[in-house]
Amino acid sequence: MRNGRIGLVCVLVIASVMSLSGCSSSSNGAGSGGSSGGSSGGSTGSGGSSCSSVQDCGGDVVGTWTVSSSCLTVSGDLDLRLVGAGCASAPVTGSLNVTGTWTANSNKTYTDNTTTTGDTQLTLGSSCLVISSVPTVCDKAAGLLAPGLGYSSLQCPSASGGGCNCSGKVSQTGTLGVNSPAPSTSGTYSISGSVLTISGDSADVDYDYCVAGNKLTLTPKGTKPTIAGTIVLQKSDSSGSGGSTGSGGQSGSGGATGSGGTSGQGGSGGKSSDGGATGSGGTNAGGQGGKSSAGGATGSGGASAAGGAAGGSSGGKGPCDIYGAANTPCVAAHSVARALYSAYNDKLYQVRRADNTTKDILPLAPGGIADTGPEDTFCAGSTCVLTVVYDQSGKGNDLWYQGSTQVPASPSSKPSNALKDPVTVGGHKVYSVFISPNNCYWHDGSKSGLATGADPEGMYMVTSSRNANGGCCFDYGNSETDRIADGEGTMDALNFSTTTAWGSGAGSGPWVMADMEYGLFTQTGNTKNPNDPTQTAPFVTAVLKNDGTKEYALRGGDATTGILSTYYKGALPGPKYSPMRKQGALILGCGGDCCKPSGGANASSGIFFEGAIVTGYPTDATEDAIQASIVAAGYGK
Repeated sequence: MRNGRIGLVCVLVIASVMSLSGCSSSSNGAGSGGSSGGSSGGSTGSGGSSCSSVQDCGGDVVGTWTVSSSCLTVSGDLDLRLVGAGCASAPVTGSLNVTGTWTANSNKTYTDNTTTTGDTQLTLGSSCLVISSVPTVCDKAAGLLAPGLGYSSLQCPSASGGGCNCSGKVSQTGTLGVNSPAPSTSGTYSISGSVLTISGDSADVDYDYCVAGNKLTLTPKGTKPTIAGTIVLQKSDSSGSGGSTGSGGQSGSGGATGSGGTSGQGGSGGKSSDGGATGSGGTNAGGQGGKSSAGGATGSGGASAAGGAAGGSSGGKGPCDIYGAANTPCVAAHSVARALYSAYNDKLYQVRRADNTTKDILPLAPGGIADTGPEDTFCAGSTCVLTVVYDQSGKGNDLWYQGSTQVPASPSSKPSNALKDPVTVGGHKVYSVFISPNNCYWHDGSKSGLATGADPEGMYMVTSSRNANGGCCFDYGNSETDRIADGEGTMDALNFSTTTAWGSGAGSGPWVMADMEYGLFTQTGNTKNPNDPTQTAPFVTAVLKNDGTKEYALRGGDATTGILSTYYKGALPGPKYSPMRKQGALILGCGGDCCKPSGGANASSGIFFEGAIVTGYPTDATEDAIQASIVAAGYGK
């Protein structure tokens, strides 16, 4: 889908934010309640129109700061040219209120415990109601725009003269004073002159600022719309900041990581370098059981040990071994959790530290789980982003982040936070590809094995219900090589989201869907499929196959247990999709037209652990075997 347009809305909102607050005091205690309460009433609104911006002067921001008042307003037009709407801009007004604390550390990291709330108004003309190249109506537009704009709710009733009059509610923790689709509560900051830049998972936000004594004054920077006003913060006294050092005392609790002494035990597991023998030493009784290392394999504990050493994995077939044996070979295989071939022992992905040094992460053993210990050591005391997920198929279809040297992209595009989402797989900690708005990965695979035109293809991914939203479009699959929405049938990708503007499923989502461009589909047409259930599991298997001319199928299930269910198997969405016109690019985390240097950004969020794309039309039995391999990997265990 044309992800770029909606995504850019988020970028524009983050960078320029369409909402800002009337003068309100948020000093703690009754002052905050009293004056803030009054402020958020009518007097604040009137005060809002007279907000003046900071006289920037720079200064040292290190310390813990508490918001004492905020007065922010917005006026003018929101630039919509880059979001793919049918209009160039839309008038926007609003106000936000900020409370809470913001802490800057001397190592250039920050913690944001602020809360931003408020209301905004956005007027969409009739010509704006074309989103992702598909005409839509006001309520559908609201569902698409709310996640990208960072609204907790967005209502867009039809206007009498055409178009929509939209009202948005804002309620977020993090990214102080700037309405964000993915507000950040921690990250890094930098200073250039009197401009403070706060980096987050989805965007960097600039503030003009001035430190005078114990007062820090900020104005979010933005030009379209025009933003005026300030957030005023008071520095905590030494005992208060000492309190925060108390949290440093937490590092004393890091002493409790003396219970890391138990990880000392894990250390003995770590002794898996000593091989299964140590596994035998792992527990005495188990040691003997381990001794029957054949029995080691038998012991499901042995299996977990096997999972532990990742050796058991290497004894079985990986998903791409299974696909290959069925004459539907993998032409792209990506995972941050494990090797997808039983013999694969090469790079899984790469992380980059704040000092721009990089590290490749490998499996613990051939066919095994990702070895994240070196990653934790490498990233300790800093921040790390995920730069590339390597292709295990040997075809070279590596997924680089949009915005990298390999994949130039819009200025708002950036890599995902590599350490955001730790989980356990097969007894080991791994990290997901945690997609926030403005994160996306891409590769042109049209000359390196990906299906094109009406060629049949299949794919699967392991995802999660924990980070799904309704922004367009969290996809994994085949996409346009020019990063332009080129019409029906030019994409063939899995989608996992709560988007309701096109096809959808039962309940409130997220659903396993197909993105074939100009729509998300759960059966024929842009209709609701009651057989496509809302997915609630923390680990979800999603499967799509498409014969390219007549039929496609959607399947899914819990990635930790059980079998796959078929949600739809039947005709392609409509005559313009038969035959398909696939172009052979690879996408992860966004829609097909995201995120060219000329503009566009991702509005979706999602989680990816592993996935593969194959040529040919896999049988249900092959996909069932893939599910069995996924369950055996031990997601969440």
